[in-house]
Amino acid sequence: MRTATFALFIGVAYLAAGILGMVPDALRPPPPEAPPTTLTVLYGNLLGLFPVNVLHSAVHLLIGVVGLAAWQADHVWHRLSSPRTYARAVAILYGALAVLGLIPGLNTLFGMLPLYGHDVWLHLGTAMLAAYFGWRSVVEVERRAAEKIDRREQALPVDHERRLGHSDRRIPGSEV
Repeated sequence: MRTATFALFIGVAYLAAGILGMVPDALRPPPPEAPPTTLTVLYGNLLGLFPVNVLHSAVHLLIGVVGLAAWQADHVWHRLSSPRTYARAVAILYGALAVLGLIPGLNTLFGMLPLYGHDVWLHLGTAMLAAYFGWRSVVEVERRAAEKIDRREQALPVDHERRLGHSDRRIPGSEV
């Protein structure tokens, strides 16, 4: 998969998560043992799993829009904004958010952004996938592309075969 395709998939996924996080019916109340947050607008568990609030959903929207812009940049503006740079930034950002989600005092980012629970493994998985696409060897990608050989280049010439028309029902391999 190309890095631009990765930017498209992540962009669409996080844009959808951001939009869904703004829909109150998609949120379930957080459990009583959840860390307290000061920003409680649209605070709850998205789909019953991922703790979000309005700021968290806004960050998802921003990551999604930037991902779509990076994908478009690869196709339209040709390197105005690189999908590789986007993947690297996502890897660093989500890696940091995963680590913050593991630290009890910082798992709500000072009460503003819930980062605990299932968000930790989601952010860690996103960071690892983004790191792969952001720092994978360009030489390896180019080598695999060069290995794809056009079958027309390998085609061997075939002896000219004379047929007598539709009524000719010769059996292949038999000599007449």
